[in-house]
Amino acid sequence: MPPTVVIVPGLRDHVADHWQTLLAARLARAGRAVRTVPPVAEGRLRRDVQVGNLAATLAPVDGPVLLVAHSAGVLTTVHWARHHGEGVHGALLVTPPDFETPLPDGYPTGVEPAAHGWTPVPREPLPFPSVVAASANDPLGTPARIAGLARAWGSRLVHLGAVGHLNPGSGHGEWPQAETLLHELLPSSRDSAIR
Repeated sequence: MPPTVVIVPGLRDHVADHWQTLLAARLARAGRAVRTVPPVAEGRLRRDVQVGNLAATLAPVDGPVLLVAHSAGVLTTVHWARHHGEGVHGALLVTPPDFETPLPDGYPTGVEPAAHGWTPVPREPLPFPSVVAASANDPLGTPARIAGLARAWGSRLVHLGAVGHLNPGSGHGEWPQAETLLHELLPSSRDSAIR
């Protein structure tokens, strides 16, 4: 059974021209099972609320899963994985923020990482294969800090070049490399599940 792709957005929730939204639509048009973690009405800046929302989205999924997380969605995924992970074939973790250092103004507005439960960021190896896709000029995390997280999680690190936070705010919408990286996360016996 091909895995269900589960999209895990960051704290800004859904943006129509975000690469995650475009990827979900493209995969759905191709007949792939896709779910997106929905926005939460209250407590959206809290780690426990976001982790619970991811767990609730995954609960009804029957069969294997590929997670596609961006920004704080990466940290949601990593916190969730501390106690879960069965059935996850892999995770694409794109431009994780460094919530352990001061964030630039407006990224994300209103979040206080420690007060909202995001820190300390887990540094245990993830219980499934993963790829961290990192930017050379992400305002939310230096390359060295993000590389350290990738090592701690046991993730393969992919350098994307200078793509900012890889979102519409940094001039990015479609991101075809996401499908290539997802394909690489599949077990070799299921090499046609994404394409």
